[in-house]
This record gives sequence, structure tokens and C-alpha cells, in this order.
Amino acid sequence: MWLKTINNDIQSVLQRDPAARNYLEVLLCYPGLHAVLGYRAAHWFWKHHFKLAGRLISQLVRYLTGVEIHPGASIDSGFFIDHGMGVVIGETAEVGKNVTLYNDVTLGGVSLEKGKRHPTIGNNVVIGTGAKILGAFTVGENSRIGANAVVVKPVPPNSVVVGVPGQVVIRSRPLPNEPDLHHDRLPDAISAAVNDLLSRMDKLEKTVHIPLQEQPVWAVIENNGNGYLPVDHLSESAPVKIIHSPENGVWHEEDFMI
Repeated sequence: MWLKTINNDIQSVLQRDPAARNYLEVLLCYPGLHAVLGYRAAHWFWKHHFKLAGRLISQLVRYLTGVEIHPGASIDSGFFIDHGMGVVIGETAEVGKNVTLYNDVTLGGVSLEKGKRHPTIGNNVVIGTGAKILGAFTVGENSRIGANAVVVKPVPPNSVVVGVPGQVVIRSRPLPNEPDLHHDRLPDAISAAVNDLLSRMDKLEKTVHIPLQEQPVWAVIENNGNGYLPVDHLSESAPVKIIHSPENGVWHEEDFMI
């Protein structure tokens, strides 16, 4: 059983890293795999009540690979850490099958209480470079966490998470039961909402025939709820500065005076 799990870990590298050429190269040259194999050994000692031995092994692996996995964490087979350096996985973290992590990922806790305080990661989840998942909640299977996202709340299955704090976008087309490595497909939910509002405002202004860019700038500053005051330093003929919605994802320099 243990050998089968190790073989699955090695096969996960060959399947998910185009740079991996053969079994021997992966076994000898992949620090992420070395960290996982070291964790397997440390976890065995931890589960058999040799906790100090487990911690010593995990600290040695941390020194050699730059990956810190607490021996008390529970990690299923097919686990792949690509590049590895800077990965931290806490004591009560639970990781499902065929999960992929990139460098600088943290599965951390936010509580000083004993007991469950680290996240549970579902099957086939991919966690991008620099992402932080903090707290005792579940990231649903087949989800992808974008690079540098900070996730502090549960994530439904078949979702993509981006931003700080993480914004959850549920997929309209769930992927097959395999890891999603397309890191370029990251929705910008907040930007999309702002762009939609700007576009709607542009259409509304044209519909009601109010060209704001031609109106004078006066009586536009609120005085602590006591009415409106004119802008003293601008003339009444000065144009209102508005920001238009971007075209094809590109903003216009005249909107920002650069």
C-alpha cells in the first residue's frame, strides 16, 4: 500500500509536469517529490506515536527541500508539489487525491485553539504560486486557486478563486475529474463588475442626453450633509472628468491624464 502511494506520487509528476522526462529523473531531481516522500516517512512515525522522530524527519526534509509539511497532516496519494520552495502545510491540514501545489503555497491556521484549524483540500484541486489558504474550511474538489490568492472562506466544488481576499467564481462548465492546470484562465470578478457599471452608465447618459463631459463643475462637493458647495478653484466652464469603460480590456490614457 505504501509503495503504491509512492508510485502514484511519482506518476503524478510525470503526468503534470511537461519537463519531466522519465521515472529516474523524477525520483532523483525533483525536490517537491523528495518533500512528499519525506512527509510519508515522517507521517508513519507520527501515526505510530513516535512523534519526535516524525518532527525530526520533517525538519530535515524542510532543510533539504525548502518544503515544510507537518507530519500530522493527512495527504492522500497523487500529491504533486511543483518547484516546492516555500510550501508550508500545517498539522491538521487534509489533502485529497491528485492535488497539485506550486511554490510558496501555505495551508495555514488562524487559531490558537487545539483541534482542527487548517484547511481541507478536495480531490483534483490545483493551488497556484503564492496562494494562502487560511482556516478550518473546505476547498471543494476540481477547484483552482489562482496565484497569490488569499482564501479565508469555504470554496464550493468546481470553482475558481482569485484575488485578496479570494473571490469565488463557480464554473459554468465543470471540468472532467482531473487537475486543472490552466493558470491563465483567471476571471477578474471585481474588474468585470466595475466595467459593467461604467458601460451601463455610458449607455444611460447617451439615452437621456446628458453629456457629463460638457457640464460645468460646480455645486458638486457635499459639505458634511449640509448641502452642496461650488468648487472654488475651477471655473464653471471646466469639464467634468469621467472614466469610460475600457475597450477590449484596455483603458484610455485620457481618462487617467497620463
